[in-house]
Amino acid sequence: MRAVRFETPDWIPVEFHINPACWFHYPHDQLQQMMVEHPLLFPGYTAVKKVEPTLSPVQLADAPYTDPWGCTWTTMQDGITGAVHSHPLTDWSSFDSYVAPDPEKTDGLIAVNWAAKAEEMRAGNSPVTAVLPHGHTFLRLCDIRGFENLIYDMIDEDPRLLRLIAMNEEFNNAVISRYIELGAEWISYPEDLGMQFGPMISPDLFRKYIKPVYQRMMSMANEKGLIIHMHSDGDIRSLADDLIEGGVEVINLQDLVNGIDWIADRFAGRVCIDLDIDRQCVTPEGTPRQIDDLIREEVEKLGSKEGGLTMIYGLYPGVPLENIKALMDALERYMGYYSG
Repeated sequence: MRAVRFETPDWIPVEFHINPACWFHYPHDQLQQMMVEHPLLFPGYTAVKKVEPTLSPVQLADAPYTDPWGCTWTTMQDGITGAVHSHPLTDWSSFDSYVAPDPEKTDGLIAVNWAAKAEEMRAGNSPVTAVLPHGHTFLRLCDIRGFENLIYDMIDEDPRLLRLIAMNEEFNNAVISRYIELGAEWISYPEDLGMQFGPMISPDLFRKYIKPVYQRMMSMANEKGLIIHMHSDGDIRSLADDLIEGGVEVINLQDLVNGIDWIADRFAGRVCIDLDIDRQCVTPEGTPRQIDDLIREEVEKLGSKEGGLTMIYGLYPGVPLENIKALMDALERYMGYYSG
């Protein structure tokens, strides 16, 4: 919280997330040994004989899963979130009988026991954190209609699209209200909007159809004093200002696809940057020295003694073990860069 509010944190908060697929790829003893050797990243971690990762229904290989909205997900690798290959409203003709799921029973992606969710939110988390399902608005509309259909709907100003957007927004608002009732102090709105170059939706269409929904959804939490965290992968430079206008205090975006210098110019000292560290170029294919140089550059350009920087790295299969160690070493080395 001190990092988010520029209140001189003792260190740069860092999260090293190990995707479940890694436990089907790397030797368990070697990966766990690195975790034990990096107690700042994995405080109190004790190695076990074998890690048994918990997989979401959308992460089970060769087991198609239909979510509460009627979207069918498939993946070819255990632990890797799949993609929707069957859209319930490919044809508008079935829209009149289409209904939203029950927010008392689901968050929109999987079934939820809200009493158990309350315990999970409070388990060691400070602040108490809530996270909407990844792809809660724009991507969910893509999943329901199909990407091309959705973009045509927007361009054609199809009135049925407005009804579908309102249906989804009402559902999300019910989920957000439940999180607020459960005592959330921080809520994350994760939704990928960017591609390798530019966004998946034009800025004009985003401002017309998606941005107002975001702002209304975020206002519910803002009015209660919650920290608003926004995540989007990809190149979101043409949408960035629109994303934070709804009261976002923490923006999670990718480093190299947007550019470290651009991120510094646009956000450093203005909102807290939750930097998503490169997973495409340097960490899987570079040298340990290049990895160290990358982390140091990001800390120097985006951080400050006052705060305003947190960092996250998502480990996926394919990164050499020596590079994993180099990354852990660098993160522990530079998270205290502004201390003392």
